[in-house]
Parts: sequence; structure tokens; C-alpha cells
Amino acid sequence: MSARDGRTDPVSETVAGLTAGVISTLVSHPFDLVKTRLQVDRVRTSGLGQTAHIIKDIVRHEGSGKAFYRGLTPNIVGNAASWGLYFLWYGQIKNALLQTHGGGATQGLSFADYFLASTTAGALTALCTNPIWVVKTRMLSTGSRAPGAYQSMSEGVKIIFQREGVRGFYRGLVPALFGVSHGGVQFMAYEKLKIYRADMKLQRGQSTLNQGNKSISSSPSPLSNLDFFFISALSKAIAGSVTYPYQVLRARLQMYDAGTTYSSVTDAIRQIWRNEGVRGYYKGLAPNIIRVLPSTCVTFLVYENTRIYWRDHFSGGSSTTVDKQ
Repeated sequence: MSARDGRTDPVSETVAGLTAGVISTLVSHPFDLVKTRLQVDRVRTSGLGQTAHIIKDIVRHEGSGKAFYRGLTPNIVGNAASWGLYFLWYGQIKNALLQTHGGGATQGLSFADYFLASTTAGALTALCTNPIWVVKTRMLSTGSRAPGAYQSMSEGVKIIFQREGVRGFYRGLVPALFGVSHGGVQFMAYEKLKIYRADMKLQRGQSTLNQGNKSISSSPSPLSNLDFFFISALSKAIAGSVTYPYQVLRARLQMYDAGTTYSSVTDAIRQIWRNEGVRGYYKGLAPNIIRVLPSTCVTFLVYENTRIYWRDHFSGGSSTTVDKQ
């Protein structure tokens, strides 16, 4: 994700992140809506049957296509801002860590460095974007015809400020900060998997060269879109397998009636355990998997290609598809 000297260009990182956030949200929004409905359901059990029931219920009572895109505006704004800010801070923090290691890519970044950069960037992003996610969660959790439902993002912002004050915009922030570990694990895996794949291609090229085929260069081949597809999917699966419960907690604490239902994060954890058991922490997991894997692949494919295009055409410098940090 950086230039040949190991440093990142903040403009290309931000533009690539914003573009990736918008496109991935447009692709995945209906799955996000179904996942949110499952997460905030405190009565029925989770499962594929429940997912189908919610989809049928939306079609029957809220309409078809348009209903599945309710809350799209805050979702696009939130994801575009999140990815743009995240990649900006992530790149800048990596640059700072390289400086502490002597200022060059040859020193390299460790697993701990990648984890620190990604978790710090995630925490900063969560603090800035949590208000958007509160509005988004409430809009996705109900149909537009439900009593008290927000009809637009601006209306949601106005009502929250009037009824709950500034604190209302930061409901669910604590589990969101817990969720920073998800991004930390994902990006740590993503960076290292890129390097591992690049090493494999380099070794294969050198092996072919040693066998006498002079037409094959011994320089590392750039990673292909297929490489990015599988690397991003695998890194997301690794991170998602251990951090999903925080998403359920965040959704519950951002509901319309969260203030009267849960007194704190620990109270939410306790109530879910008592009333729904372990499965309660994994409600919406199936549609989330369906949503996040294609969404993640789209995000990283768009990000990598946009970043490279921006550098090649606007920054006046060459770019590498992989940085060997």
C-alpha cells in the first residue's frame, strides 16, 4: 500500500479509500440492512430461516427494491468517511513507524507495527464517525413507516440532538472501540499475506530463470486482482471469526430504545447471555458473511487499483502493487 521507498502518499490513500467505501456500500447495503434487523431482534432466534423471514417481511410490508436501500445515505457517508480517514491515518502512522525504525523500508514493519497502525487508525476513525453509525443503525433497524422512524439522515441528526444531546451520537462507541481489534487483525493479516504472496511469485520467477528461461524477469511480479481478491477475503475471514459479537453489542446500544433497555455495555452483555445465550452474540452472522466478503473484496480491489491509478496519473511517481515492508 505504499510507494517504493516504503512511505505512503496521503492524497492517493484518501482518494482510494473514499472511492472504495462508496462502491462497496452500494454493492452490499441490502445485506447490511438484513444483518442489522437480525442484530437488534431480541425475541426470535437467529438462523438462515430467520434471515429469509426478514427478507419476506420487508418485501411484504415495506415494498421491494427501495426498502432494501433504506438508510443508504448515512451508510455511504459513513463508509466513505471511514475508509478515507482510515487509510489516511493508517498510511501516516506506518510512515511514522518507519521513521522510528531508521527511516527506510529495508528495516521493515513487524506484525506488532501493522497491528498498532491499524488499531490506532481504527480508534481515530471510530471517534469521528460514530454519530453517522447511530443514525444509520436506527434507520436500517426499522422500516420507513414504523412509528418514530427517521425519514432521512438530516432528520435523524436533528431528532437525536434534540432528544438525547451530543451523548446520543456516541451510543455504542465502547463496543465500536472494541471492534478496532477487528481492523487490527484484518490489516495485519492483509499486509503479511500480500508480502507472502509476493515472495511466492518472486521465488517462482527466479526458479524459472535458473532453469534457463531468460525471458522471465527475476523481479517480483505485481500482485493481480485475483491475488487481492483472495488475500482480502482470507484476511477478513480471519478477523471476522473472532470479533463478530462486538457488532451485535454496538447495534443493540444504538437502537431507538437503547437508553431504556440497556444501562451499560456490561448490562447488554448480561441480558443477551441471559435471554438468548451464546447464539445471541452471533445474530446476523450469516448475512454478515455474505455481505462482508464480497464487500471487502470490492473495497480492497477498488482501493488498490484507485491508489495505483492516482499515483500514476496525478502524483507523478511510479507505484508498486506491493510494498515489501
